[in-house]
Amino acid sequence: MGLREAIQGEQAEPVDSSDPILAAYRWMLTARLLDERLAAMYRAGSIYGGVFLGKGQEALSVALGQALCSSDIYAPLIRDGAGRLAFGESIHDALRNCLGSPKGPMQARDGNVHRGRPKEGYLPMLSHLGAMISVVGGMLMARRIKGVSMGVGATCIGDGGTSTGAFHEAINLAAVEKLPLVIVVANNHYAYSTPTSKQFACDSLVDKAIGYGVEGHCVDGTDLIDCQKVIGKAVDNARSGKGPQLVVGELLRLCGHGEHDDAQYIDKALKSSSKGRDCMEVAENYLISTHQVPAQQLIEIRDAALQAIEVAVEAVSLESPPQVVNYDWCALATRRLADPPR
Repeated sequence: MGLREAIQGEQAEPVDSSDPILAAYRWMLTARLLDERLAAMYRAGSIYGGVFLGKGQEALSVALGQALCSSDIYAPLIRDGAGRLAFGESIHDALRNCLGSPKGPMQARDGNVHRGRPKEGYLPMLSHLGAMISVVGGMLMARRIKGVSMGVGATCIGDGGTSTGAFHEAINLAAVEKLPLVIVVANNHYAYSTPTSKQFACDSLVDKAIGYGVEGHCVDGTDLIDCQKVIGKAVDNARSGKGPQLVVGELLRLCGHGEHDDAQYIDKALKSSSKGRDCMEVAENYLISTHQVPAQQLIEIRDAALQAIEVAVEAVSLESPPQVVNYDWCALATRRLADPPR
Protein backbone atom coordinates (compact mmCIF):
# COMPACT_ATOMS: atom_id res chain seq x y z
CA MET A 1 0.00 0.00 0.00
CA GLY A 2 1.41 3.38 -0.99
CA LEU A 3 1.25 6.68 0.84
CA ARG A 4 -1.65 7.98 -1.22
CA GLU A 5 -3.77 4.99 -0.25
CA ALA A 6 -2.61 5.00 3.38
CA ILE A 7 -3.96 8.47 4.11
CA GLN A 8 -6.92 8.54 1.77
CA GLY A 9 -9.58 11.01 2.84
CA GLU A 10 -7.34 13.77 4.19
CA GLN A 11 -6.38 15.52 0.97
CA ALA A 12 -7.26 19.17 0.45
CA GLU A 13 -9.68 18.25 -2.33
CA PRO A 14 -9.98 15.72 -5.17
CA VAL A 15 -7.32 16.43 -7.78
CA ASP A 16 -8.09 15.95 -11.46
CA SER A 17 -5.09 13.87 -12.54
CA SER A 18 -6.20 14.07 -16.17
CA ASP A 19 -4.83 17.64 -16.22
CA PRO A 20 -1.35 17.44 -14.67
CA ILE A 21 -0.77 21.18 -15.01
CA LEU A 22 -3.92 22.13 -13.13
CA ALA A 23 -3.29 19.38 -10.57
CA ALA A 24 0.22 20.73 -9.95
CA TYR A 25 -1.16 24.23 -9.54
CA ARG A 26 -3.65 23.03 -6.91
CA TRP A 27 -0.85 21.46 -4.88
CA MET A 28 1.39 24.52 -5.31
CA LEU A 29 -1.35 26.87 -4.19
CA THR A 30 -2.36 24.68 -1.25
CA ALA A 31 1.28 24.51 -0.14
CA ARG A 32 1.67 28.30 -0.40
CA LEU A 33 -1.51 28.97 1.56
CA LEU A 34 -0.64 26.36 4.18
CA ASP A 35 2.80 27.94 4.58
CA GLU A 36 1.18 31.34 5.14
CA ARG A 37 -1.14 29.84 7.74
CA LEU A 38 1.76 28.14 9.51
CA ALA A 39 3.74 31.39 9.52
CA ALA A 40 0.82 33.18 11.17
CA MET A 41 0.50 30.41 13.76
CA TYR A 42 4.25 30.57 14.42
CA ARG A 43 4.05 34.28 15.10
CA ALA A 44 1.14 33.59 17.45
CA GLY A 45 3.24 31.08 19.39
CA SER A 46 1.24 28.01 18.32
CA ILE A 47 3.98 26.14 16.46
CA TYR A 48 6.54 23.83 18.06
CA GLY A 49 9.96 24.53 16.54
CA GLY A 50 10.74 26.74 13.54
CA VAL A 51 8.81 27.35 10.35
CA PHE A 52 10.55 27.16 6.99
CA LEU A 53 8.55 28.32 4.00
CA GLY A 54 8.78 27.02 0.45
CA LYS A 55 7.79 30.34 -1.14
CA GLY A 56 9.31 30.50 -4.61
CA GLN A 57 10.19 26.80 -4.71
CA GLU A 58 6.73 25.29 -5.20
CA ALA A 59 7.04 24.62 -8.94
CA LEU A 60 10.32 22.73 -8.63
CA SER A 61 9.02 20.82 -5.62
CA VAL A 62 5.65 19.82 -7.02
CA ALA A 63 7.15 18.59 -10.29
CA LEU A 64 9.22 15.98 -8.46
CA GLY A 65 6.43 14.82 -6.15
CA GLN A 66 4.09 14.58 -9.13
CA ALA A 67 6.54 12.60 -11.29
CA LEU A 68 6.94 9.81 -8.74
CA CYS A 69 4.78 6.71 -8.25
CA SER A 70 3.42 5.61 -4.88
CA SER A 71 5.89 2.69 -4.91
CA ASP A 72 8.89 5.03 -5.30
CA ILE A 73 11.02 6.49 -2.50
CA TYR A 74 10.74 10.20 -1.77
CA ALA A 75 12.87 12.20 0.65
CA PRO A 76 11.72 15.84 0.64
CA LEU A 77 13.36 18.69 2.53
CA ILE A 78 12.22 21.72 4.49
CA ARG A 79 10.80 23.69 1.54
CA ASP A 80 9.03 20.84 -0.22
CA GLY A 81 5.46 21.34 0.97
CA ALA A 82 4.14 21.21 -2.59
CA GLY A 83 6.03 18.03 -3.42
CA ARG A 84 4.86 16.41 -0.20
CA LEU A 85 1.22 17.10 -1.08
CA ALA A 86 1.72 15.81 -4.62
CA PHE A 87 3.29 12.60 -3.28
CA GLY A 88 0.31 12.05 -1.01
CA GLU A 89 0.81 13.83 2.32
CA SER A 90 -2.38 15.24 3.81
CA ILE A 91 -2.81 18.74 5.19
CA HIS A 92 -3.70 17.11 8.50
CA ASP A 93 -0.34 15.33 8.74
CA ALA A 94 1.57 18.49 7.83
CA LEU A 95 -0.19 20.30 10.67
CA ARG A 96 0.07 17.47 13.19
CA ASN A 97 3.82 17.54 13.34
CA CYS A 98 3.81 21.32 13.63
CA LEU A 99 1.26 21.28 16.45
CA GLY A 100 2.73 18.28 18.25
CA SER A 101 -0.23 15.95 17.79
CA PRO A 102 0.46 12.28 18.64
CA LYS A 103 -1.79 11.39 15.70
CA GLY A 104 0.86 12.69 13.31
CA PRO A 105 3.12 10.40 11.28
CA MET A 106 5.94 10.74 13.81
CA GLN A 107 3.59 10.47 16.84
CA ALA A 108 4.88 13.82 18.24
CA ARG A 109 8.36 12.37 18.58
CA ASP A 110 10.13 14.72 16.15
CA GLY A 111 10.17 18.27 14.82
CA ASN A 112 7.81 19.63 12.21
CA VAL A 113 10.07 19.23 9.16
CA HIS A 114 11.19 15.73 10.19
CA ARG A 115 8.01 13.96 9.20
CA GLY A 116 7.24 11.05 6.94
CA ARG A 117 5.94 7.50 6.62
CA PRO A 118 9.01 5.35 5.91
CA LYS A 119 7.03 2.15 5.33
CA GLU A 120 5.29 3.89 2.45
CA GLY A 121 8.55 5.20 0.97
CA TYR A 122 8.01 8.72 2.30
CA LEU A 123 11.11 9.51 4.36
CA PRO A 124 11.42 11.90 7.32
CA MET A 125 14.25 14.34 6.81
CA LEU A 126 17.40 13.64 8.84
CA SER A 127 19.28 16.68 7.57
CA HIS A 128 19.13 19.00 4.57
CA LEU A 129 22.93 18.87 4.18
CA GLY A 130 23.19 15.93 1.80
CA ALA A 131 22.37 13.20 4.30
CA MET A 132 19.19 12.05 2.58
CA ILE A 133 20.98 11.07 -0.64
CA SER A 134 22.75 8.19 1.09
CA VAL A 135 19.54 7.15 2.89
CA VAL A 136 17.63 6.93 -0.39
CA GLY A 137 20.57 5.17 -2.04
CA GLY A 138 20.70 2.68 0.82
CA MET A 139 17.00 1.91 0.47
CA LEU A 140 17.44 1.35 -3.26
CA MET A 141 20.37 -0.99 -2.59
CA ALA A 142 18.28 -2.88 -0.02
CA ARG A 143 15.53 -3.38 -2.58
CA ARG A 144 18.09 -4.61 -5.10
CA ILE A 145 19.54 -7.11 -2.60
CA LYS A 146 16.05 -8.36 -1.72
CA GLY A 147 15.28 -8.81 -5.39
CA VAL A 148 12.20 -6.59 -5.31
CA SER A 149 11.28 -3.80 -7.69
CA MET A 150 13.55 -0.86 -6.95
CA GLY A 151 11.39 1.88 -8.40
CA VAL A 152 12.91 5.35 -8.35
CA GLY A 153 14.44 7.06 -5.34
CA ALA A 154 14.38 10.84 -5.23
CA THR A 155 15.50 13.56 -2.89
CA CYS A 156 16.03 17.29 -2.89
CA ILE A 157 18.92 19.42 -1.73
CA GLY A 158 19.94 23.06 -1.66
CA ASP A 159 22.97 24.57 -3.34
CA GLY A 160 24.81 24.69 0.00
CA GLY A 161 24.28 20.99 0.57
CA THR A 162 26.22 20.17 -2.61
CA SER A 163 29.37 21.40 -0.87
CA THR A 164 29.20 18.74 1.83
CA GLY A 165 31.05 15.46 2.07
CA ALA A 166 27.75 13.60 2.43
CA PHE A 167 26.69 14.82 -1.03
CA HIS A 168 29.98 13.73 -2.61
CA GLU A 169 30.08 10.27 -1.08
CA ALA A 170 26.44 9.48 -1.74
CA ILE A 171 26.26 10.61 -5.36
CA ASN A 172 29.59 8.92 -6.11
CA LEU A 173 28.34 5.57 -4.78
CA ALA A 174 25.00 5.96 -6.58
CA ALA A 175 26.86 6.53 -9.84
CA VAL A 176 29.11 3.50 -9.35
CA GLU A 177 26.09 1.31 -8.57
CA LYS A 178 23.98 2.94 -11.31
CA LEU A 179 21.08 3.43 -8.91
CA PRO A 180 17.77 4.85 -10.18
CA LEU A 181 18.30 7.98 -8.09
CA VAL A 182 17.11 11.50 -8.89
CA ILE A 183 18.65 14.44 -7.02
CA VAL A 184 16.93 17.80 -7.45
CA VAL A 185 19.03 20.78 -6.42
CA ALA A 186 17.17 23.98 -5.60
CA ASN A 187 19.84 26.54 -6.42
CA ASN A 188 18.44 29.56 -4.62
CA HIS A 189 21.92 31.14 -4.66
CA TYR A 190 22.32 31.28 -0.90
CA ALA A 191 23.25 28.63 1.66
CA TYR A 192 21.34 30.42 4.41
CA SER A 193 23.17 33.75 3.89
CA THR A 194 26.31 32.52 2.08
CA PRO A 195 26.20 33.33 -1.66
CA THR A 196 27.10 30.69 -4.21
CA SER A 197 30.23 32.65 -5.17
CA LYS A 198 31.63 31.61 -1.79
CA GLN A 199 30.49 27.98 -2.15
CA PHE A 200 31.84 26.62 -5.44
CA ALA A 201 34.07 27.70 -8.32
CA CYS A 202 32.39 25.94 -11.26
CA ASP A 203 30.18 28.00 -13.57
CA SER A 204 27.07 25.98 -12.74
CA LEU A 205 26.20 23.28 -10.24
CA VAL A 206 25.13 21.04 -13.11
CA ASP A 207 28.80 20.94 -14.16
CA LYS A 208 29.38 18.67 -11.18
CA ALA A 209 27.31 15.93 -12.81
CA ILE A 210 29.90 14.99 -15.41
CA GLY A 211 32.57 14.58 -12.74
CA TYR A 212 30.50 11.86 -11.08
CA GLY A 213 29.48 10.22 -14.33
CA VAL A 214 25.80 11.06 -13.99
CA GLU A 215 23.45 12.89 -16.32
CA GLY A 216 22.82 16.54 -15.53
CA HIS A 217 19.80 18.71 -16.31
CA CYS A 218 19.18 22.44 -15.93
CA VAL A 219 15.69 23.82 -15.35
CA ASP A 220 14.05 27.18 -14.76
CA GLY A 221 12.78 26.63 -11.23
CA THR A 222 10.25 29.45 -11.58
CA ASP A 223 8.50 27.83 -14.55
CA LEU A 224 6.10 24.99 -13.70
CA ILE A 225 5.92 23.68 -17.27
CA ASP A 226 9.70 23.55 -17.61
CA CYS A 227 10.00 21.85 -14.22
CA GLN A 228 7.44 19.19 -15.14
CA LYS A 229 9.18 18.54 -18.47
CA VAL A 230 12.76 18.36 -17.22
CA ILE A 231 12.13 16.56 -13.93
CA GLY A 232 9.70 14.19 -15.65
CA LYS A 233 12.44 13.30 -18.13
CA ALA A 234 14.99 12.78 -15.35
CA VAL A 235 12.64 10.45 -13.46
CA ASP A 236 11.90 8.52 -16.67
CA ASN A 237 15.64 8.18 -17.35
CA ALA A 238 16.28 6.82 -13.87
CA ARG A 239 13.34 4.44 -14.15
CA SER A 240 14.57 3.09 -17.48
CA GLY A 241 18.02 2.15 -16.16
CA LYS A 242 20.08 5.19 -17.13
CA GLY A 243 21.46 5.66 -13.64
CA PRO A 244 21.45 8.68 -11.33
CA GLN A 245 20.13 12.01 -12.58
CA LEU A 246 21.11 15.44 -11.23
CA VAL A 247 18.63 18.27 -11.83
CA VAL A 248 19.56 21.85 -10.96
CA GLY A 249 16.74 24.37 -10.71
CA GLU A 250 17.53 28.08 -10.84
CA LEU A 251 15.33 30.18 -8.55
CA LEU A 252 15.26 32.29 -5.38
CA ARG A 253 13.52 31.62 -2.11
CA LEU A 254 11.17 34.55 -1.78
CA CYS A 255 11.47 34.67 2.00
CA GLY A 256 14.05 34.23 4.71
CA HIS A 257 15.75 30.97 5.58
CA GLY A 258 13.03 30.64 8.20
CA GLU A 259 10.47 32.88 9.79
CA HIS A 260 13.23 34.11 12.11
CA ASP A 261 15.25 35.51 9.16
CA ASP A 262 14.46 38.74 7.25
CA ALA A 263 16.80 37.83 4.33
CA GLN A 264 18.20 41.35 3.97
CA TYR A 265 21.41 39.81 2.59
CA ILE A 266 19.81 38.77 -0.73
CA ASP A 267 21.13 40.86 -3.63
CA LYS A 268 18.45 43.26 -4.87
CA ALA A 269 19.62 42.81 -8.46
CA LEU A 270 19.10 39.07 -8.11
CA LYS A 271 15.61 39.66 -6.75
CA SER A 272 14.70 41.73 -9.81
CA SER A 273 16.14 39.18 -12.25
CA SER A 274 14.25 36.30 -13.88
CA LYS A 275 15.44 34.04 -11.04
CA GLY A 276 13.42 36.17 -8.63
CA ARG A 277 10.08 35.53 -10.36
CA ASP A 278 7.28 34.10 -8.26
CA CYS A 279 6.51 30.64 -9.65
CA MET A 280 2.89 30.96 -8.49
CA GLU A 281 2.35 34.07 -10.63
CA VAL A 282 4.11 32.44 -13.58
CA ALA A 283 1.87 29.37 -13.28
CA GLU A 284 -1.30 31.43 -12.95
CA ASN A 285 -0.44 33.53 -16.01
CA TYR A 286 0.23 30.38 -18.01
CA LEU A 287 -3.01 28.73 -16.92
CA ILE A 288 -5.10 31.76 -17.90
CA SER A 289 -3.34 32.88 -21.09
CA THR A 290 -2.14 29.60 -22.59
CA HIS A 291 -4.00 26.76 -20.86
CA GLN A 292 -7.33 28.57 -21.21
CA VAL A 293 -8.38 28.14 -17.58
CA PRO A 294 -10.97 30.78 -16.55
CA ALA A 295 -9.71 33.15 -13.85
CA GLN A 296 -12.86 32.37 -11.86
CA GLN A 297 -11.82 28.72 -11.67
CA LEU A 298 -8.51 29.71 -10.09
CA ILE A 299 -10.41 31.75 -7.52
CA GLU A 300 -12.57 28.72 -6.74
CA ILE A 301 -9.46 26.54 -6.35
CA ARG A 302 -8.03 29.08 -3.89
CA ASP A 303 -11.27 29.23 -1.90
CA ALA A 304 -11.46 25.43 -1.71
CA ALA A 305 -7.82 25.18 -0.57
CA LEU A 306 -8.33 27.84 2.11
CA GLN A 307 -11.41 26.04 3.38
CA ALA A 308 -9.60 22.69 3.49
CA ILE A 309 -6.74 24.26 5.45
CA GLU A 310 -9.05 25.87 7.99
CA VAL A 311 -10.97 22.61 8.46
CA ALA A 312 -7.69 20.79 9.07
CA VAL A 313 -6.40 23.47 11.46
CA GLU A 314 -9.56 23.26 13.52
CA ALA A 315 -9.52 19.47 13.61
CA VAL A 316 -5.83 19.11 14.48
CA SER A 317 -6.01 21.86 17.11
CA LEU A 318 -8.59 19.76 18.96
CA GLU A 319 -6.42 16.65 19.00
CA SER A 320 -4.85 15.75 22.34
CA PRO A 321 -1.36 17.14 23.01
CA PRO A 322 1.56 14.74 23.51
CA GLN A 323 1.70 13.03 26.90
CA VAL A 324 5.46 12.65 27.01
CA VAL A 325 5.59 11.14 30.51
CA ASN A 326 3.54 8.21 29.26
CA TYR A 327 5.52 7.64 26.06
CA ASP A 328 7.12 4.32 25.32
CA TRP A 329 10.44 5.83 24.26
CA CYS A 330 11.81 3.55 21.59
CA ALA A 331 12.39 3.67 17.84
CA LEU A 332 9.29 3.96 15.67
CA ALA A 333 10.60 0.97 13.70
CA THR A 334 10.07 -1.41 16.62
CA ARG A 335 7.29 -3.89 16.05
CA ARG A 336 4.81 -2.49 18.56
CA LEU A 337 5.01 1.00 17.03
CA ALA A 338 5.68 0.27 13.37
CA ASP A 339 2.05 -0.23 12.42
CA PRO A 340 -0.02 2.30 14.36
CA PRO A 341 -3.73 2.63 13.62
CA ARG A 342 -4.50 4.87 10.67
